[in-house]
Amino acid sequence: MSDASSKGWMRALHAPLFVLLSFGLLHLSWLALVAAQSASISLPIFFDTPYLAARTLVSFAFLGFFLVLMLRHVLLLVFSVLDQVDRTLADRRERNRTTPPFLPLVSIVAPAFNEGKVIESSIRSLLTLDYPHYEVLIIDDGSTDDTLERARALEGDYPNARVQVLWKPNGGKSSALNFGIARAAGEFFLCMDSDSALAPDSLRVMVRYLEDPDVAAVAGAVEVTNLNTLWSKLQYLEYVKGLNLVRRAQGFVRGVSIVPGPIGLFRKSAVAHVGHYAHDTFAEDCDLTLKLLMVGWKICYEPRAIARTEAPEDLIPLIKQRYRWTRGILQAMKKHRRALLGAKGSFVSTIMLWYMVFEALIWPTMTAVTVLFLLLAGLDSAIRPAALYFWVMLVALDTATTLYCLAIDGKNVFYAFLAPIERMMFTIMLDVCRGLASIEELFGIQMSWGKLDRKGRV
Repeated sequence: MSDASSKGWMRALHAPLFVLLSFGLLHLSWLALVAAQSASISLPIFFDTPYLAARTLVSFAFLGFFLVLMLRHVLLLVFSVLDQVDRTLADRRERNRTTPPFLPLVSIVAPAFNEGKVIESSIRSLLTLDYPHYEVLIIDDGSTDDTLERARALEGDYPNARVQVLWKPNGGKSSALNFGIARAAGEFFLCMDSDSALAPDSLRVMVRYLEDPDVAAVAGAVEVTNLNTLWSKLQYLEYVKGLNLVRRAQGFVRGVSIVPGPIGLFRKSAVAHVGHYAHDTFAEDCDLTLKLLMVGWKICYEPRAIARTEAPEDLIPLIKQRYRWTRGILQAMKKHRRALLGAKGSFVSTIMLWYMVFEALIWPTMTAVTVLFLLLAGLDSAIRPAALYFWVMLVALDTATTLYCLAIDGKNVFYAFLAPIERMMFTIMLDVCRGLASIEELFGIQMSWGKLDRKGRV
């Protein structure tokens, strides 16, 4: 089944059906626990020897991680459904409004450094946007390839847009973004990566949120476009299930914690209020988002605004990318650590920061415990039935969540067959990377930005 045909009937399903799915997950989990009790599947609890005591502690830690993970999945699903219902009601109000639609001038800022392979396709995607009046600012950040020449070949005035290409000495992505924002004509600007391509209706569906003066930014969805390797297909699932699901849930409380670099719409005055992009982290998008949340701005999510991006196709570039993401997020969290105790920031920003602590620090640690539990199960028959039971439950929960995410986004549901591989291999590998990156950040080991070599598949 193609993505297009799957998209049609999936989006025809009404949001209450997904509410039933969430409660169905709870009910099935309860039935499974009852079945486990009936079959006398239990964790051995003994403290007679140091080994048995250690085995008991590892077993309890694994059980705790499983229960927390189940709670996380269910809460994300429930809040995601509520966000979908909220968006459906907003769509209805928009269709029934009697005043002219809110369609202000929007400036698109795209920093570029050595993106010669993809810059032309990225600019052409911007010229197909369904929006009446916008400008495109391509900021060449001192590229050493033919990025500037290729971009300037498309410079000029078009029916709905004007494309300008600006050059500056190399200073990093945050420097290029601030350079472009300062020259943007609109009060609202969209930041995107110059190796991405936007869906045609992205601007139109995002800008309406900024009619609310309390909204500082709108995050869009990121979608992997190169599905030619197993690694890229697993990243496609990760983006749909791991990243976009979280943003859906956060969007309901207007507290998205990271507006992604490939697609984010901002209010210029709000960004100026918090000091623009900073240069002291590897995750300038996360840092700016947290700064906005800390002072009480709302940040929304729009899943129909899509940036299609090229994911790493090989293992080593993928690991390097995730190292940078992890260390950048930890650096941003460290800058705002006072909000963890409520000393600074709003209630929503404090909750989002604690969630980021869980994702960045606690989750990788617990993943290490689960791997240790599996190793023990291979050597100790006493915990083997419980290990098998909980892992089957975990894979089933992941698969059900993946089906939900693919369905609600109108994607091809057959990618859900990769969910067990993602859980058993990909997720564990990324969690190990996050754990190692966290250790390096703790000890202050130096790391460069690590430019990803694009293949031009956008």
